[in-house]
Amino acid sequence: MEQTMQSGVTADPLTLAAFIGYLLLVVGIGVYAARFSSSGIREFFIGGRKMNRFVVALSAVVSGRSAWLLLGLTGMAYKKGACAVWAVVGYIVMEMFLFLFYARRLRRFSERFDCITVPDFFAARFGDAGGLLRLVTTGVIIVFMVSYVSAQFVGGGKAFAASFNIDFTVGVLITALIVLVYTVLGGFLAVSLTDMFQAFFMILALVILPIVVIADRGGLAVVLDQLRSIDPKMIDPFGIAVGAGIGFLGIGFGSPGNPHIISRYMSINDADQLRYCAVVGTIWNVVMAWGALFIGLAGRAYFPELAAIGGDTERLYPTLAKLHLHPILFGVVIASIFAAIMSTADSQLLVASSAIVRDIYEKIIKKGVDISQKKLVLYSRISVMVLVMAAFVLGIMAKQLVFWLVLFAWAGLGASLGPTSILALYSKRTTKAGVIAGIIMGTVTTMVWYYTPALKSMIYELVPGFLVGILATVLVSRVTQPPQKVDEMFQAMQQ
Repeated sequence: MEQTMQSGVTADPLTLAAFIGYLLLVVGIGVYAARFSSSGIREFFIGGRKMNRFVVALSAVVSGRSAWLLLGLTGMAYKKGACAVWAVVGYIVMEMFLFLFYARRLRRFSERFDCITVPDFFAARFGDAGGLLRLVTTGVIIVFMVSYVSAQFVGGGKAFAASFNIDFTVGVLITALIVLVYTVLGGFLAVSLTDMFQAFFMILALVILPIVVIADRGGLAVVLDQLRSIDPKMIDPFGIAVGAGIGFLGIGFGSPGNPHIISRYMSINDADQLRYCAVVGTIWNVVMAWGALFIGLAGRAYFPELAAIGGDTERLYPTLAKLHLHPILFGVVIASIFAAIMSTADSQLLVASSAIVRDIYEKIIKKGVDISQKKLVLYSRISVMVLVMAAFVLGIMAKQLVFWLVLFAWAGLGASLGPTSILALYSKRTTKAGVIAGIIMGTVTTMVWYYTPALKSMIYELVPGFLVGILATVLVSRVTQPPQKVDEMFQAMQQ
């Protein structure tokens, strides 16, 4: 997994120039946004709730895709064929509905009760005066976010190894440093603006590369014939077991539980503009997904044997690009990989940092103490640095593929915060005790399922974790008292 490809060549100067140009762009955005983000933690963590609808739409979808899309999904399509399409259907449909319904209620509530983070939302919704719910929510976020960020750094290390023949560890370090610089400088505004530009890099690469590769093989009909000769199931989207299909569709359950996506909903300047975000975001999701799937399929026709890409399916994307594209376009492809990585890692770092500074330090340790905004922003930047170091160490130690490490973190957050946040927004009968039970049981179920081979082979752990989270929340809520002023809270969501 960590060895560089022997077939690679030294990077072309034009490729390096294109890639360095991309890096200068994102760092420049960080510098540009630094002054705005330094004014307070609302600006640093959610852009002061002033974000444009187009920026929110693109940053929400690309922050949820990460290296999983360009390295993991392309590799999965290479290995499993057309049935990999079910791994994208679930999250595309789910995120469309989140934009249309869930996001609007959350945005209105968060403004009315001054919520900056997901734990803020839960604490306000359920009157968490003692801080127990905030602490439980924060703990889950930090654990899974560090794992998630480390997976992005691993993806960066692989991309550097396959594209520039840089040692894997050095590649991970470079990725971590790049993300660190502009996230620390510019906060949420820098993260969102870079996400918008990175979305264009990703679309460009995901549209151009499969077209070029398929044309080089003689056209789509030829590629399909070659895939059929390898294995007829490669071109059958329904050639998948029922349990695996449900598990793939269940990936969508993770979206309402991942705070780096949810924070986008809180940041938009007008809740009514989220309908526009639903259209733009869904179109972007579909195009990116189809591009990644066709890269995997075309790559299998081009490299029937896994050994041809160094024995690692997650190196398929940069390898194909190196062979087929002009050096400048190859530089754009490499930029698209890092766009996917950074658009997720930076958002996750902000979420984990907000959990430490806003939810633990300001709201629990220093509860009731007046702390200057500049000091809170300083501590936020320091916490980002610490989290980057922790994620870097974990990334170096990681022995799992990017695809599965990301899915585990995605599942843990989705199963714990997904069902509980939905019920908090839509059920007046939901209680604080019910949410705590749902978070704990969703997390435990996910981890037990993941580490039990017999269970893991049946279905993706997010599905049972999500269902258990719902069941635990509902059952415990039935026997405990809901918070006071529930009607007032629901009225705030609907205004």
